[in-house]
Amino acid sequence: MCMTETDRKFMRQAIDLSIENVRNGGGPFGAVIVRNGEVVATGVNNVVPHCDPTAHAEVSAIRKACQKVGDFKLDGCTIYTSCEPCPMCLSAIYWSGIERIFYGNTKQDAEDINFSDKFIYDELALPMTERRVPAVNIMREEALEAFRDWEDKSDKVEY
Repeated sequence: MCMTETDRKFMRQAIDLSIENVRNGGGPFGAVIVRNGEVVATGVNNVVPHCDPTAHAEVSAIRKACQKVGDFKLDGCTIYTSCEPCPMCLSAIYWSGIERIFYGNTKQDAEDINFSDKFIYDELALPMTERRVPAVNIMREEALEAFRDWEDKSDKVEY
């Protein structure tokens, strides 16, 4: 994937957001979502100030962008993020339909300052029965009712 001066401009904006966010009491992460050369939304890491473990820069930007465009899909968008996305953010990027990712710092750079996602990658590689957080499958037959209802629904919005 080739990088343009425009890509550098938006990455600089994501990096500037991350620097400013540290100065304002947040984490060192910033993200910018762009469509057709225009900023759709930005986000910064607000995990601590908002007491929200999901308030990562990328997820915050995705939430704002979806609200702005009135859709849960961000087709045609690119995200510029000051750091390689963590597993949660990467999943949100994929679910949103964002088409390109540019990132600054690597996950190793983040680990070097104690923002490590390695434990999550390690956990995902294990069978569920060996993970640190137990996950027990119960009441599956009852839970399947919602899936059957969804499958039969004629006016559902696929995603």
